[in-house]
Amino acid sequence: MSCNAPSLDRVFLELGPLTIYWYGVIIAFGVFIGLYLATRESDRLGLDKDLVIDLIVFAIPAAIIFARIYYVIFEWDRYAGAPWWDVFAVWEGGIAIHGALIGSVLTAIIYTRVKNVSFWQLADIIAPSLILGQAIGRWGNFMNQEAHGGPVSEAVYNNFLQYLPDFIMNQMCIEGTMYHPTFLYESLWNVLIFVFLLVLRRYNPVRGEVFLSYVIAYSAGRFFIEGMRMDSLYVPGTDIRMAQLISIVLIIFAAGLMIYRRASGMAKRRYDGKKIKK
Repeated sequence: MSCNAPSLDRVFLELGPLTIYWYGVIIAFGVFIGLYLATRESDRLGLDKDLVIDLIVFAIPAAIIFARIYYVIFEWDRYAGAPWWDVFAVWEGGIAIHGALIGSVLTAIIYTRVKNVSFWQLADIIAPSLILGQAIGRWGNFMNQEAHGGPVSEAVYNNFLQYLPDFIMNQMCIEGTMYHPTFLYESLWNVLIFVFLLVLRRYNPVRGEVFLSYVIAYSAGRFFIEGMRMDSLYVPGTDIRMAQLISIVLIIFAAGLMIYRRASGMAKRRYDGKKIKK
């Protein structure tokens, strides 16, 4: 579907030579909200909130580095002939959520071993913050006009998308063509997961299952939404979308781990820390 609409300014603020982009501001806002919620929950459970704060302080740079490395690896043809500093231009977009998750989980595993605390306890506390941060962060993609789907047909627009706020669809008008706001679909899905996780933890599940439920639910939604996107990363030499492949692997792994931990007796405590009665 053809369109003609001005795009929003990607720049949030310019201070002399310093340019601050909306992308970074939105990501930072998501991190702040996630940190606030996680520290409140750690307080409620009687856990030292400094453990959560310190973990996030270490995990954020690791997540950004891994997210960028992941993206650059699978988009190497794009950067091979460009100036070397383009590899570091994260403010231009181009970070991968799966890379960020790999970096943050590895950091959490190392951190909890050093501090001699439960990885699953901290993972459960942080999981709702992670998914809410992802929901907010997708609006950074919106400002950069990335993470969108294929062209919109007039029938789909008239029956559904015309009811979305104008500023959303105007921003999805890129070079005269209107595209599906898949960033919005994923953001809304992530909000639903956030609510689900809050409800789940009220039922005091086995420790680790809030985090594993997050992995399964996010991966399921990402699998279907990824199929609509035009900027997917692919397994080299194939037509397989990397995010879809990883989503399937994560669903199988998380579900299998959930079953194994219960069957083997490794899950000995509930979310609130109480031991499971035999």
